[in-house]
Amino acid sequence: MTKEQLIIEVTKCMRNTPYALRTYLQTFDNTVSKYVPLDLFPDQIKLIEDYDAYNENVALKYRQAGVSTVTAAWASKKVAFAKKTKPEKILIIANKLDTAVEMANKVRSFTEQWPAWVGISFSQEKNSQRHFKLNNDCEVKAVATSKDALRGYTPTILIFDEAAYIEADSDFWSACMASLSTGGKVIVVSTPNGYDAIYYEIYDQSLRGMNDFKISEMYWYKDPRYTKDLYMVKTPDLVHFLLNREDYPEDTIVNLHNENPYERDLEVVKDYINQGYKPCSSWFEGMVKKLKFDRRRVAQELECNFLGSGDNVFDSDLMQNISKNQVREPQAKMMGGNLWIFKEPENGHKYVMGVDVSRGDSEDFSCIQIIDFDTREQVFEYVGKIPPDVSAEIAYKWGTMYNAYCVVDITGGMGVATARKMQELQYGGGMYVDNIDTSNKWKYDPKLNEKIPGINFNNKRVQIIASLEEAVRHEFKVYSHRLYNEMNTFIYINGRPDHQKGHHDDCIMAISMAIYVAEKSFQSLTKVVNHTKAMLNSWSTVINENKNSSEFFNPMVPQMGRDSRQYNSGPTKKDYETYGWLFGVK
Repeated sequence: MTKEQLIIEVTKCMRNTPYALRTYLQTFDNTVSKYVPLDLFPDQIKLIEDYDAYNENVALKYRQAGVSTVTAAWASKKVAFAKKTKPEKILIIANKLDTAVEMANKVRSFTEQWPAWVGISFSQEKNSQRHFKLNNDCEVKAVATSKDALRGYTPTILIFDEAAYIEADSDFWSACMASLSTGGKVIVVSTPNGYDAIYYEIYDQSLRGMNDFKISEMYWYKDPRYTKDLYMVKTPDLVHFLLNREDYPEDTIVNLHNENPYERDLEVVKDYINQGYKPCSSWFEGMVKKLKFDRRRVAQELECNFLGSGDNVFDSDLMQNISKNQVREPQAKMMGGNLWIFKEPENGHKYVMGVDVSRGDSEDFSCIQIIDFDTREQVFEYVGKIPPDVSAEIAYKWGTMYNAYCVVDITGGMGVATARKMQELQYGGGMYVDNIDTSNKWKYDPKLNEKIPGINFNNKRVQIIASLEEAVRHEFKVYSHRLYNEMNTFIYINGRPDHQKGHHDDCIMAISMAIYVAEKSFQSLTKVVNHTKAMLNSWSTVINENKNSSEFFNPMVPQMGRDSRQYNSGPTKKDYETYGWLFGVK
């Protein structure tokens, strides 16, 4: 290779990481029992590009996705091509030391494969399985989760392998992130394992826009290694299909076999999934058998679903249905991505707005939810750390846009300032006042103006949460990722519905209040309206039936007989004496 060719090749490798990995690296293939070129399929290429482009990455993967291998290959390129003046220090963290060492060994193996012209070699100073150093001063270290994991080592790249299984709290995560305060990259890789304190929380907060992590989602049906004989099944439960094939007619199965799965049109697969089909293949069947047809493990390890502990308020099947058939991106995002609009207001629709208020400087968020009571769906959501008066201004503006009936949580006092501010702004959509009888619209309550508009959530917590749970069971549509993820971590603690430690429930509080008040107030109002209509109809019927006999009757004007004399149209003293009883005159 000439000097000019070498320069071109180095430049190409530096600019195009997927090209470099596929050209120079090999991996052991168990199916043929030999090393083969490191082939990358589209999702893996996208993952590598995300690693290069973003400093914070979280990868959601299925079992045998090859993400750990690809991540190790990417890491080997980082250390092999680093300058001695700016060395890379990679720290690999896992729940068990063996897991971390296994990835470190993959990095070592790939590092050894780079051609001689890269000029890389291992230092004798540090050259163990747990910690090795290169001649350009780059280092790779593997550690298990512990408080001392970062002691004496300042990484430039942090890699968490199988992060969902790391048994650590938020303090450990904070210490890890603090080690990168001067710059660097962090990569979090795992299959789901319930709602853990690190991996799921990072994923959840990324969906909320609360951190800068780039999510890379990988699904097995996009992997050409496992989908040559891909087929689609119209079923909500693939395990049931695999155990009861005879119950499924031929028209519920669609054959998508492709001799070259790299050329498959994945949009076709997505269309079938949107129609209620599920992907399956011989590889998937084999994996389900290895997992002993355990639905929970299949859902987590193959279908990348986060599943709760079994104490969740919202049923797992219900949550899977919401995830696959309802959750979607908003039509518009505003206010730095905090405000999401799913549907614009429509004339004649009844809207209800729930407002959950925080101080604006704590861990909790203020949340505003607007629901369409007519179509039974979520149409608007705002989540942010703002003070109570700003919450009022946002609720006033968007509540006015939707002409929404408003309910504010005044538990703890924060919501009182918001409710009073909305009164001061003369909010015109109507505000819910707790413990006021709305079923009798003719009854005036003289204390109404003295009460603070709002609801004391804690006093009715069980009933309010139950209204949301019942609504989603009866096809109330949930569109927001942020709300969906809160519902996933909402559990029973000592029989009381509450969020898991380290998670939030602001979106749940706001939309639960809106649904509760909508069911209570609007249904009562509908009864009143129907009752009023019935009264008016009965009056008009009576008047029609007696029209001939009372057509000319007027208690203020005497009847005109045959006498043609004109009478004064005004009431006389005798009239008052005759008809005064009608006006309470004795």
